Amino acid sequence: MKVSIAVGGAASGARRDFEDQVEFVVAADRMGVGTVWTAEAWGQDAIAPLAFIAARTKQIKLGTGIMQISARTPSMTAMTALTMAAISNDRFILGLGASGPQVVEGLQGRPFAGPLTRMKETVDIIRLAFAGEKLAYQGKYHQLPLPGGEGKALRLSQPGNLNIPIYLATLGPKTLEYTGAAADGWLGTSFTPEHADAHLDHIRKGAEAAGRSLADINIEVGGVVGFGPIEPMIEALKPGVAFTLGAMGSAKTNFYNEAFRRGGWSQVAEEVQRLWVSGDRQAAINHVPARMVEEANLLGDEDQVRARVKAYRDAGVNTLRVQPMGATQAERLATLERVMDMI
Repeated sequence: MKVSIAVGGAASGARRDFEDQVEFVVAADRMGVGTVWTAEAWGQDAIAPLAFIAARTKQIKLGTGIMQISARTPSMTAMTALTMAAISNDRFILGLGASGPQVVEGLQGRPFAGPLTRMKETVDIIRLAFAGEKLAYQGKYHQLPLPGGEGKALRLSQPGNLNIPIYLATLGPKTLEYTGAAADGWLGTSFTPEHADAHLDHIRKGAEAAGRSLADINIEVGGVVGFGPIEPMIEALKPGVAFTLGAMGSAKTNFYNEAFRRGGWSQVAEEVQRLWVSGDRQAAINHVPARMVEEANLLGDEDQVRARVKAYRDAGVNTLRVQPMGATQAERLATLERVMDMI
């Protein structure tokens, strides 16, 4: 099992703490952490920080976790990926996701309808670019060149590069099947080892339909890692779980909530979402069970955390994506080092 970390996210940029994030990644690189992922959500973008980190690190792989397919055209996504691979000596991993309707329609001003078809078309066009082919494509949502205009199919002037892995962040059954059929890796969330089949069965189904196996896809999930008394850590993490169940999407469309429902937490997920949407956020937080937080993270003393690592490994996770707890940078690095020693 390998280890990865992440920087960025919804609140990234709010504290102007980018240099601290970079120093954290540089230290993680020295420890042998396999990959760093940069999120964008509605904070920092995923690429600019990753390009800076590329110049400050030597071995760690550099992944976008994720670039929103609604925020860029497929051709620009391909150009950016090829550029990142070139400047990082092929350490780049292209992580893509459809995001959700609140971000896609509210922030990007793009329609959210047909996210799976849009994802497939995006990946198809990107693979044409990676293969050095002309970008000629006629899909439902993407046409290259636009019909009836003056454009023509172009080939990027950058050399093709078939060695750039494509990872997908997916949660719904059909998108998970597509991940199994087409992706090099899965960036998972809303996952517990106790109910791994809620995700992995769909990925396996898609892989086998495409003549592949689950072993062909790098399964990458994890959670917060913390050493110490477990109860205070659980209480500290409950607001984040409630936010995921109640606010990561609209009242109608919340893929994170739906995934937890499939993973054995149906009644809890529904009630937390209801309370959150109704405006009673504290009640939503209070309704999150301690056991749910435990299953989705790696918390406790040395033996408890080691047992959780084993649970993830036994569930089929290839790369454990960890978020180390700690009040200071030094404490977070110390937590990360303990995890690395375990794995």
